[in-house]
Amino acid sequence: MEPREHQRRAGDLLLWAVLAAPVAYGRFTPPQIGELPPLAAALALLGVAVWIGRRWPLVAVLAVVAGSLVDGNVVFAIPVFGYLAGRRSDRAAPAAAVFAAIALTGSVLNLGLLGTEPSTWFLLSSVLLFAGVFPWLLGRLRRQHRALADAGLRHAQAERRAEVERVRLRERARIAQDMHDSLGHDLSLIALRAGALELAPDLSPAHRTAAGDLRASVAAATERLHDVIGVLREERTLRPPGETVADVVDGARDAGMTVDLRADEADLPPLPAHAVHRVVREALTNTARYAPGAPVTVEVSHDTDAVTVAVVNAPPPAGPLPGPPSHGSGLLALRERVRLAGGILDAGPRDGGWAVTARVPLDGVAGPGTPDGDADPLAGAGVPRRGERGDAARRLREARRRVRRSLLVAIGAPAGLALVLALVYYPLATAGAVLDRAGYERLRLGEPRDALGLPRRQADPPTSGAVPGCEFYTDGNFPFAQATWRLCFADGRLVGKEQIEP
Repeated sequence: MEPREHQRRAGDLLLWAVLAAPVAYGRFTPPQIGELPPLAAALALLGVAVWIGRRWPLVAVLAVVAGSLVDGNVVFAIPVFGYLAGRRSDRAAPAAAVFAAIALTGSVLNLGLLGTEPSTWFLLSSVLLFAGVFPWLLGRLRRQHRALADAGLRHAQAERRAEVERVRLRERARIAQDMHDSLGHDLSLIALRAGALELAPDLSPAHRTAAGDLRASVAAATERLHDVIGVLREERTLRPPGETVADVVDGARDAGMTVDLRADEADLPPLPAHAVHRVVREALTNTARYAPGAPVTVEVSHDTDAVTVAVVNAPPPAGPLPGPPSHGSGLLALRERVRLAGGILDAGPRDGGWAVTARVPLDGVAGPGTPDGDADPLAGAGVPRRGERGDAARRLREARRRVRRSLLVAIGAPAGLALVLALVYYPLATAGAVLDRAGYERLRLGEPRDALGLPRRQADPPTSGAVPGCEFYTDGNFPFAQATWRLCFADGRLVGKEQIEP
């Protein structure tokens, strides 16, 4: 047997012992000493209730309610099993049906068959309410709190797993973007050099063919690199330490490009400086790839609020090199980089050539949407942001809603049921037992009782107890119709009347 099963059995045995204690105590103390058969029946019934309580908790409640008719001390088990039923039942409707059936059956039995007084019926109904229904509501509330805690734990675990996945994907996206920026730029420059070599006038045909093959191979490798990496939208890329716009332009010039630099990027904050560096690098890469031999102008200027960068190339002298069409991923990533830096980017044809312009604020405030440094890589990686996290969040919201609903029911249901009991008890208690003040004032001492026209029913005596020869009546005070008048008789005549102080 597993240790957990041992713990359950030990807990059930302890529960039975606790519930059996008041029953045994009542049977071993006066005036019920020696009544062993009822004691054995009550203890056996409690044992059955504990045994079936885990699988059929509402049946256990019915068992102890019925057992209270055999031994009154079994009533102490009703709140216990009511609470356990609330903890163990996942639906409220069966419990409502069971308690309604108990109330209806008890009312018919007491008021109809046994002729129980309304006050006794009200007491029994109150016991059912506060010893059965209210503990069940508390148990259900505890169950909902447990479900809320479990949902919160699952939500936290899903968030942690999602965070790990985000970090992993972000790092993969950084590596891929770095490869795209570094290798793409270098491969474009290699293709440019191969193209220049291919066009050299003093090159032999064999070498010219080899240079053309080299350029085509580099173009194909660039395209395969693009296919592997895809369209990435990660905000941070690797910028070589200390590399400036001038260094990027010098590298392009070394590759044979004609670049006119008009730049002043001194004292730029890191975020705008990185965005400017990225714009110039990507624009020169695209020019080398799609407009070989075209002169390029790079202009960087800034004022007190923002820095503006423009990279403009003229039409290529011999037209673009043959190769696969552009997918626009570089401009997509570049536009996202500028947006994350709080700026705007514009790219398009100009005077037969191409122009890329961007304006980035110097305060480095991220643009609307995802803040810089926290961009969600799941969208760029093609992974949906919702899923397990969304399911966990939905379960958490549903658990919170159930807890709030259970709390309202736990507070409002007993009050509402008590009011209903009072509304039902009041007409039962006052029917045929009300003597109003006017009728009381008309009573005259010495009159025969039969001539007074008194109500057919008397009210229950006050807590101080009955007085021999006296009768009690109520004026119909709500909600309990307590005794208001005391009328005393001797030899069939009224000898005293008084109002009972509440």
